[in-house]
Amino acid sequence: MAAPPQQGEEQPRLQKVMVAVDESECSRYALEWALRNLAPTMATPLLLLTVQPHVPVGYVSAASFGAPLGTVPVAPELIKSMQDQQRQLTQALLDKAKGICAKHGVAVETIVEVGDAKEVVCEVAEKKKVDLLVLGSHSRGPIERLFLGSVSNYCVHHCKCPVLVVKKQG
Repeated sequence: MAAPPQQGEEQPRLQKVMVAVDESECSRYALEWALRNLAPTMATPLLLLTVQPHVPVGYVSAASFGAPLGTVPVAPELIKSMQDQQRQLTQALLDKAKGICAKHGVAVETIVEVGDAKEVVCEVAEKKKVDLLVLGSHSRGPIERLFLGSVSNYCVHHCKCPVLVVKKQG
């Protein structure tokens, strides 16, 4: 921890920090790491971002392939049900993250966006004028990264703010 400024010294500017969270253990670890190590330098509120994927309507439509002509290929109720389930999962994730922050006495602002996580994280970081973006590392191997991509790698190379990737030890 930094020593408090002496009389006549300028107090350091607090940093606007955003932590991108998902349902992974790596994400939870990154959030807790940021709270333990960055709290004295963070401006409040801490921004918590989660990105919901688009509802995979294409898969639902593909499941109805071969349906008789004139039938509705995708029931609106099914799409609404999928969206409702995604909202419930997202709310549970954010409630858990807010609880972790509350234990550390840190106020939060939650942000929920829909889209491709890696692109949305960078867009929100820029829009919110974030000083530091914190992400967890899933520790994927080179083959998995090739096929699945890496949100943290994308953000390191495309975000306009500094990016801290927290990797869980062990």
